[in-house]
Amino acid sequence: MRNNYKTVKGHGESEIIIQKSRFITYIERAESEEEAQDFINKIKQKHKDATHNCSAYMIGEHDHIQKANDDGEPSGTAGVPMLEVLKKRALKDTVVVVTRYFGGIKLGGGGLIRAYGKATTEGIDATGEVECQLHHLMKVSIDYTWLGKVENEIRNSIFQLKEIAYADLVEIYVYTKAEDEVKFLEWVTEITNGQAIIDTVEKVFLEFDVV
Repeated sequence: MRNNYKTVKGHGESEIIIQKSRFITYIERAESEEEAQDFINKIKQKHKDATHNCSAYMIGEHDHIQKANDDGEPSGTAGVPMLEVLKKRALKDTVVVVTRYFGGIKLGGGGLIRAYGKATTEGIDATGEVECQLHHLMKVSIDYTWLGKVENEIRNSIFQLKEIAYADLVEIYVYTKAEDEVKFLEWVTEITNGQAIIDTVEKVFLEFDVV
């Protein structure tokens, strides 16, 4: 299972004009090829009158699904440069559609490659990127006499406090990076003199903005 990966924040749009042609970029997350195709079809339906609706997507832990579609532009001048931007930025589970309304001036092969690459890059910049980091949600069960000390230690640590539940024992829920789980176990055991019961609740991805 992957620990960390980059993707887009979610849905995003941008538009540029190049030699009187409008290039409208749509970005979305897609965790399956079906989701990617559904998004592409939705944009095509929205812009049925467009000259082209070119697309590219990269999906899967090992980027095993990669597709590019020129939608009538000369072969290799639209979908491929769009896909190359996704590869260069290492964005997983991402689909992009660039809608073009022809402005009357032909751009040539090189011009099209640059235009679709630029449209994709600006679309991603407008949407924003996040790094998804694998974390383990840990439950620390302690006697109430330990609450003040343990809560204070956690709030001043590298670990992320999620919530505190009050039952027969105090249950403190904490996110720790996957690679730091053993360090967390040893640390809590030390500060509680071995009085804590520590369990792994689930594995989740937390998202952090890429600046």
